[in-house]
Amino acid sequence: MHKVKTIFECQSCGATSPKWLGKCPDCGAWNSLTEEKQDRIKAIKKDSSSAPQSLATITLESEDRLSTGIEELDRVLGGGIVAGSLILIGGDPGIGKSTLVLQMLSSLFVQNPGLKNHALYVSGEESLKQIRLRANRLNISGQSVSVLSETCMENIFDHIKRMKPSVIVIDSIQTVFTQEIPSAPGSVGQVRECALKLMLFAKGSETPVFLVGHVTKEGAIAGPRVLEHIVDTVLYFEGDRGHAYRILRAVKNRFGSTNEIGVFEMRDGGLAEITNPSELFLSERPLSVSGTTVVSTVEGTRPIMVELQALVSQSTFGVPRRTTIGVDVNRVNLLIAVLEKTVGLHLGGMDVFLNVVGGLRITEPAFDLGIITTIASSFRELPIRQHVFVFGEVGLSGEIRGVSHAEARIREGAKIGFKEAILPFSNLGRLNANIKPEIKLTGVRDIDEAIKAALDI
Repeated sequence: MHKVKTIFECQSCGATSPKWLGKCPDCGAWNSLTEEKQDRIKAIKKDSSSAPQSLATITLESEDRLSTGIEELDRVLGGGIVAGSLILIGGDPGIGKSTLVLQMLSSLFVQNPGLKNHALYVSGEESLKQIRLRANRLNISGQSVSVLSETCMENIFDHIKRMKPSVIVIDSIQTVFTQEIPSAPGSVGQVRECALKLMLFAKGSETPVFLVGHVTKEGAIAGPRVLEHIVDTVLYFEGDRGHAYRILRAVKNRFGSTNEIGVFEMRDGGLAEITNPSELFLSERPLSVSGTTVVSTVEGTRPIMVELQALVSQSTFGVPRRTTIGVDVNRVNLLIAVLEKTVGLHLGGMDVFLNVVGGLRITEPAFDLGIITTIASSFRELPIRQHVFVFGEVGLSGEIRGVSHAEARIREGAKIGFKEAILPFSNLGRLNANIKPEIKLTGVRDIDEAIKAALDI
């Protein structure tokens, strides 16, 4: 009989130790080492069926993508599903991962009638009747979707070989296990081995495979980071349960851009696409109120107009509070210091609260000018004109620096109905001449000019 070795493996990074430790020596995570059994079986050398080829002799075919029937999902994937790709979808519990996948499978065969075989939906968390209840709520007939409730990877592959599906969905990767490893489902070894088996199958059969993954408290996909290295595409479902909006963002994509986002709204009948998110985010914007500004931001190639709100009030504590939702608090503290130094706004004893309406998270530097003007508007209790939007990057000396995609931002603002844009002066000279008559453009060189232009001082 072969020997069974007991090791302790970190569930965060996959590091191993011969004895239990309270803190992982590699990643520093506390209480993450769990006991697992490891079989000492000699590896059997297998004959390789592939041979090296010269790069110049490899023939290329036209990239064939399958349309999912959901434009927002196609946008994030880079134009559709690539044959043989392994796609990981992660998000908080109840955010809508299973709902999106089920809707995608339903519309996939409508958009691609040439698909001969059914799609296989493997669920390790729900029974067949529970999945049918969700399909009824989403008004999905499911004629082209076969459902399997199974967690053993060997049994799943038996059904795959017999059925030969066009698309495979594993919901979720943390619930399946392989009998080759004695550890429990969801452990580092099981997640890594199951994902590797699915990757080899996807590349060999040209069958796209979707993996649904759980998310930890820190917001990362549960299991080792190597899971994200194995797959071709990593999609994160973002959103707040207090808002109906959901943001699908690509973190990794070997077949497209990682800057695109898809916007959805959770309704009674499932996830609905938001083709024009600017109008949605500005639908309830208050007018003639201080502390609110419309800022133009770009996600990938899509310009989005969002509302930024600020509340500046006298602090009742010894240390003023800085609270932000949707923007980096460190960036806000930096811009507050710039306001105090260059404009003379005395914010040292003021509480500052900022909120990006709609649950969006903005990281691009073009949002700086919106933060500056919004804080100044709330501090001086002067409203910004309702038909004005801003964008621009702010330097430490108070200068306004140029940003990219200026023409796309201006066109989006003109389409929504704005009359004036406050933008960096350096962007004015690089604009197309045809765009200038559409909207009034006010170029600013520093934050003092920007505040005066926005507040009519």
